[in-house]
Amino acid sequence: MTEEIIIAGFGGQGVLSMGKILAYSGIMQEQEVSWMPSYGPEMRGGTANVTVILSDDRVSSPVLKSYDTAILLNQQSLDKFESMVKPGGLLIYDPNGITRHPERKDIRIFQVEATEEAARLKSRITFNMVVLGAYLKVRPVVEFDNVVKGLKKSLPERHHHLLPANEKAIRRGMEIVKEAKLNA
Repeated sequence: MTEEIIIAGFGGQGVLSMGKILAYSGIMQEQEVSWMPSYGPEMRGGTANVTVILSDDRVSSPVLKSYDTAILLNQQSLDKFESMVKPGGLLIYDPNGITRHPERKDIRIFQVEATEEAARLKSRITFNMVVLGAYLKVRPVVEFDNVVKGLKKSLPERHHHLLPANEKAIRRGMEIVKEAKLNA
């Protein structure tokens, strides 16, 4: 098993953290892992993306030109990375702020209203965990228990009181993700 993932959005959306949690989750599951962040100098508000590779075999290079999965959280990321999803791959996106929805018919497309759900949970900072839950529901490449361990490992100890809220957000993402309806 090898899963090559790009997660992209605005800085401040938890893009890099989501990738880090996935990477730690893979390590907890004794997988080979690569985590390669990329962000502009402006960080919060600018664009950020992270490539994560989870594999049962050694990862030879973290540099990819195409992906099994794209998790895209703003229009710029959708415009840039939609075409880089391998045929038969997966694209997950939050429709908030999206003006042109994904159009490809050779991949599976899922929508998660993470912005709205994080607001309903009264915890906007769990936005990325709602998205992570959606991904794990559609493509369960790591076990939930290992995700919780990865989350605990990636959060500084002073923030461990937030673990229950993050777990709840992951579970909500698993519940609310839905396959997108494409206009024919």
